[in-house]
Amino acid sequence: MGEDDAHGDEVHAKIADLVDGILAGEQRALARAITHIENRSPGHRTLISRLHEHAGSAAVIGVTGAPGAGKSTLVDKLAATYRERGDTVGVVAVDPSSPYTGGAVLGDRIRMGSNVGDMEVFFRSMSARGRLGGLSTATADTVTALDAFGKDVVIIETVGAGQNEVDIVRTAPTVAVLVQPGSGDDVQTLKAGILEIGDVFVVNKADTDGVERPVAELEEMVHRRQGATVGLDVGHHGSGALGMNAHGTDGADVREEVADDPTGEAPSWTPKVLRTVGTTGEGVAELIETFDAHTGYLRDSGALAERTHRRYAEEIRTLVRADLGALATDEIERRGGIDELAERVRKRETDPYTVANEIVDPIARCIERDNG
Repeated sequence: MGEDDAHGDEVHAKIADLVDGILAGEQRALARAITHIENRSPGHRTLISRLHEHAGSAAVIGVTGAPGAGKSTLVDKLAATYRERGDTVGVVAVDPSSPYTGGAVLGDRIRMGSNVGDMEVFFRSMSARGRLGGLSTATADTVTALDAFGKDVVIIETVGAGQNEVDIVRTAPTVAVLVQPGSGDDVQTLKAGILEIGDVFVVNKADTDGVERPVAELEEMVHRRQGATVGLDVGHHGSGALGMNAHGTDGADVREEVADDPTGEAPSWTPKVLRTVGTTGEGVAELIETFDAHTGYLRDSGALAERTHRRYAEEIRTLVRADLGALATDEIERRGGIDELAERVRKRETDPYTVANEIVDPIARCIERDNG
């Protein structure tokens, strides 16, 4: 057996051990697996492939908003409140990437004070790795690992990056957008586009002055959007009737969130504007009830299946593009590197289109040969 074969066997054995450990509920195996995923270590794709069939049960919640809105404090209280009712929780906090190391700048901060020592709350701080929207592929894979591990709820807290935050929609079916009082500029940012991703809008730090203004502005925006989308495809918010929520109740206390469509078509989800105080937990129970109602709405309306379908379609495209890009990069290097090719174009010895065709043709021929 050659050295490469031996190394391959070692990787496969490591992946098998990680998968077995995760499915057995071993915290240490989960932590090691997420490190493996985040570092994109050899075998990480096999790891996710093996875990995929065991995932799909967790409620995935996205929490986003501008810096200073109190996301970390609120997520801490959310996790504690979920635990009080018996749910197990995973938290993925996506931090800004270090320009020097690519790691999470805030990765070593203490952010889950209410849940220290609770083994049923698994917290992981990860780097956004410069990805627009604040989410990397590794983050989505980590959600899969937490889901397969058996977490009832997975919360993704994202870096506040403005409109680019829409990437979270691809991973989290339910998204809460946080605003704080006195943040007029932040509410204006919502008007620029991030409003479209919110299933719930939360005015946090509601015990401070100025809370009425952002609440009123957000409610007006939601009203305008609902008026503009009557009878249309409402995208992230889907359409359908609210039925049973994630924990078997009928969601009657939040039924007003589902708006009747005067056209006679199925109702659509109307985002609710809530107030919370992250430091005390005020309003957190109502926020979780709204999350439950939205989860139930998505399942009963068929919007969850549709949205999951779209997410996986985009994930496949992303992975294929990345793989083809890697193959093309290897072919460029085989031909002397990008600088040599660019210099040949500069000297008019060739042109960009011809170079691109020469690089892609071998890949295309391989595909055609395999398709026979």
